[in-house]
Amino acid sequence: MNGLVKEGSIGEVLFKSQIITEHELRAALEAQKVSGCRVGEALVRMGVVTQEDIDWALANQLNIPYVRLKKENIDPAAVEKVPGQLARRHSLCPVVLSGSELSVAMADPLDKEAIEELSRVSGCHVNISVGLIREIREMHETLYGPDVTQPELGFSSGHFSASVLGAINADLTGAMLLNHLLLRVVQKKLTGIALQPLGDQVRVLARSGHKSAELGRIAITHYARLTERIRRLSNLPSEGEGAASGVLKFLWQGKKIPFQALLMAGDGGDYVTLRLHAVAPQLGTMDDLGLTPRQRDDLGALTAAREGLILFAGRSAEERSRLIDLFIDSCDHAGRTVLLIGDRLGRGRTRFPRLSSVRCCVDDSAAVIGAALEHDPDTLVIEDVTDLPTFIAASKAVMRGKLVVAGMSQASKTEVLKQLIYLIQKNFLIPTHIRGVVSSRCALLLCPECKERYVPAPEELAALRLGGGDRNYYRPAGCPACDQTGYRGKKYLLDVIRFDKDLLEALEMIRNSDEVVRYLRDTGFRGIAEEGAELLERGEIAPGEYVASIIL
Repeated sequence: MNGLVKEGSIGEVLFKSQIITEHELRAALEAQKVSGCRVGEALVRMGVVTQEDIDWALANQLNIPYVRLKKENIDPAAVEKVPGQLARRHSLCPVVLSGSELSVAMADPLDKEAIEELSRVSGCHVNISVGLIREIREMHETLYGPDVTQPELGFSSGHFSASVLGAINADLTGAMLLNHLLLRVVQKKLTGIALQPLGDQVRVLARSGHKSAELGRIAITHYARLTERIRRLSNLPSEGEGAASGVLKFLWQGKKIPFQALLMAGDGGDYVTLRLHAVAPQLGTMDDLGLTPRQRDDLGALTAAREGLILFAGRSAEERSRLIDLFIDSCDHAGRTVLLIGDRLGRGRTRFPRLSSVRCCVDDSAAVIGAALEHDPDTLVIEDVTDLPTFIAASKAVMRGKLVVAGMSQASKTEVLKQLIYLIQKNFLIPTHIRGVVSSRCALLLCPECKERYVPAPEELAALRLGGGDRNYYRPAGCPACDQTGYRGKKYLLDVIRFDKDLLEALEMIRNSDEVVRYLRDTGFRGIAEEGAELLERGEIAPGEYVASIIL
């Protein structure tokens, strides 16, 4: 099965016993991701197998005894060794105590954690047999009485039925709650869900367009389990400071619907936003960016540079680093050594050595750059040189004849040019060392199947900063074709500025970023602003997206 399931797991046992097919196993694994249940439970819910099938297969394949449970066959001394909550939590039942040997029946005899905990709590060597989950739960009621201390997740809401709330609150992992929240987003055509910690409670907000409404509240007690699950499904670290984002897939009607998971550490727990995700285009080479002929020529000239400074600017560190990787893939590195500095770099086709301040046991990136120069690389690729000490260290590398390709967090070409002019005036940078600046933005493209025409409010029209004229404006609506997001994907927009002789002379004379931008436009430059305006004119992006992604 090529690593589909772990060796010795219930899924593998059922597959090897020819009780289930690989297709059925894959379907159960998908259901497990959504609901958080065990694979065996998923198969039973799907009607593929019965619990008796699972128990027989485990007993037969693993050579473990299979027992039927009756009250008269249960040893009271064994019951005293096993706390009721432990038995319920791990779906097991004590059977016989013989000296220091404790025999128990388990619904999942492969649950090593349960066996280890039982051995530790009872102080006995544990012998395992397979029992029916139904009979085990019946024995719980008989041997320990009603479970009056059953903990609950603590979710309250007037938008779900009592039976659904009961199922959600019985699942302390938060899997059932997460499943129903994502399902509600899809079915009610919402744009997303926000989880906001507020002291001893977490507010759940449903977002639709520009409006929010409270969907319910979660007790803070088990909230960490829910956020831990969201992090795991989104391939994010289990703990983190600052902001993190990832993508989790929600299985609905046989289709995987992507959600963007945004988390920020806050008082009382993570502040979480889950929203339908418009997928960015797959980028394999620079040509996948949809470059204009001039941009292609300018980038081609930059990839041929053997020394100097090339900057990649943009708000998103992930997107900046991805573009840098694509650019480095396009360069000729024959006979040259390349060093990467930064944890987000190095995802391109070509592998290069990568350094980081954490692994180098150095406090800052500037020190890492200084140490890296001692190894005499030909090219340094640096994730972020926005702060002054790091930029100065990168500038020193350029002065030594190195090629430095680096990222900056400035959002626009005007901001980058302003920063460069300041650094030149402070003698931190020699103008002729600059080879080029590439700025990037990412815009959400409207779904052509469901975009709706509307008339923006006067203040929204004013924010566009466009001249007069009749235009048609559109906004997202949501339909099955776009998974209710209202968008068909994202498009990268680029400013590619090559510092040739004419531009360097203009920079030397002008020394004002706005005037430099006007000079570029007068010489035929076309970039993010121009392409964004054309997308708006064609109705491919919404006015709000134009303001957020292009202007601001």
